[in-house]
This record gives sequence, C-alpha cells and structure tokens, in this order.
Amino acid sequence: MTPELTYLVWSAALTLVLAVIAASGATLEVGLQRQAGNRENMSEMGSWAGRAARAHRNMLENLVLFAILVFAARFANASNAMTLLGAQLFFFGRVAHAIIYIVGIPWLRTAVWLVSVIGLLLIFWQLVV
Repeated sequence: MTPELTYLVWSAALTLVLAVIAASGATLEVGLQRQAGNRENMSEMGSWAGRAARAHRNMLENLVLFAILVFAARFANASNAMTLLGAQLFFFGRVAHAIIYIVGIPWLRTAVWLVSVIGLLLIFWQLVV
C-alpha cells in the first residue's frame, strides 16, 4: 500500500470519528429519544454540536475528492514525494480543520482548510503534468 493510500485510510477513520462526535453532540443537544427518531422537523444543531455536524459534512465532501486523486495517482503509478506531501497536507490540514471548526475559530478554520486544498492540488498537479 502506498503512503497516500495509508493517509486515505486514516482520513476515512477521521471521517468516522467526526460522525461519532456529531452524533454525540446532537444527542446531547436534543436528547436520545429525538435523535433516535425520524428527525422530521428537527432544527439544525447549535453551538459545538452544529459545528461538529458541519465539520463532518465538509470532511465527507473533501474526502471524495481526496479519494479520487489518491486512487488516480495509484493507478497512474504517479506516487512520488509531491503526492505524498499532498496527502500529508490534506490529512493533517483536515485534522486541524475538524478541531478548529468544532472549537469555533472561524478565520483559522479557513486557513487550515486551505492547507488541505493545497494538498489536493499537489496531487492533482502530479496527475496532469
């Protein structure tokens, strides 16, 4: 397994952790009875629980892009130092993004999100050049 694939697996684990955190926050905010129900007419979560849910959704959106790029790099035999750096920037940027998002630091959240996007762009660049 390439190092980039390893970072993909760890990114999937991070996504699962974020799902558990978001579900736990929602349960604390609205109660187990409501959370276990059909969730019809349920308002969006507030405070850290809402940020955790949004962080999870954001991670899902970005995980798709990361997975496509990592698999494309693997199948194109394009794994190199730059794709590894891209995978590292993506993963550690996403870890920081999740923490900062849940804590609630807006501008720093955007900055670390940008780090993860740069990671995606580095992998993409190795595939198209």
